Amino acid sequence: MSGFVRNIRLWFAPDQVREEGGTPDYRFSLANERTFLAWLRTALALIGGGFAVDQFLPDLRWAWRVGLALALLGAGALCSLRAVNHWVRCERAMRRGEDLPTSRFPALLSLAVAVVAVAMVLVVLLGWEG
Repeated sequence: MSGFVRNIRLWFAPDQVREEGGTPDYRFSLANERTFLAWLRTALALIGGGFAVDQFLPDLRWAWRVGLALALLGAGALCSLRAVNHWVRCERAMRRGEDLPTSRFPALLSLAVAVVAVAMVLVVLLGWEG
């Protein structure tokens, strides 16, 4: 079974995560949980932004409105999935005494948000109406 599939199974079986390695300092586990919750807040903000674009910009051309809304909604969905996956990977690494896992996801997410922000700046400046 691949590592990714195993991580997905561990999302729903936290007791199996606890069976690996030793118990880390609780402060580290709680910090990992706070990071997880911060990622979820980011996901909720992106999802809220997607709905806001769709609902509060009715005069925007349909393709722009739907494209921007879907980009934000998709980024929010990916962010929430990445949050739980990163939490499991970090918890396992701490229990095993390994280095924490690295990820390109924060850079990709920030680029996606920047692209949407630039598109929104263009919409505001050029006033593209439907």
